[in-house]
Amino acid sequence: MLNWHVLDQSAKRVTNTSSEPFREELRDQFVMITQMHVKGLMFDPYNNAYIVVLRDEEHSDMLPIWVGKSEAGAISMSLENVTPPRPMTHDFMKSFLDAYNAKVISVVITDLSEHTYFAKIHLMYEDSEYTVDARPSDAIALALRSNAPVFANNSVITKQSSEELEQWLENLKPEDFGKLDS
Repeated sequence: MLNWHVLDQSAKRVTNTSSEPFREELRDQFVMITQMHVKGLMFDPYNNAYIVVLRDEEHSDMLPIWVGKSEAGAISMSLENVTPPRPMTHDFMKSFLDAYNAKVISVVITDLSEHTYFAKIHLMYEDSEYTVDARPSDAIALALRSNAPVFANNSVITKQSSEELEQWLENLKPEDFGKLDS
């Protein structure tokens, strides 16, 4: 019998925890995910968009997600612990969930299709778990405000074309990163 580590707050990777070898016929029944951390935001001058950079704990996997200016602003404010004078959309969403004693359990980047990422927000309300479809930028902004972990489906990490990313990185100039404070 296979034992599987269940996704919970302490999970880093969901993997086979048994001593039995993985059976190929079971491969499609399980989704393998990796915990990611928001490492920062960059501006992509070629696409006039911002990039949220997600990395795993071992720094072996990176997942860049292109987002709009307002979404980048919401993520940046949370990363920098800035509280606006009036609640922004993601602050409102967090307050709304808090008012009903609902909790964000986790966020999972679930798919990448035609250069578009997809995500799910996992919520706990009373004794039930709910999954809500969301844009990754909104899901990440809410996860940061809720101190919830962010995961990425391993197939998304694999799909993300490193060749395309390497080509983009080769075209960057030092001034594209802005000035760094020493």
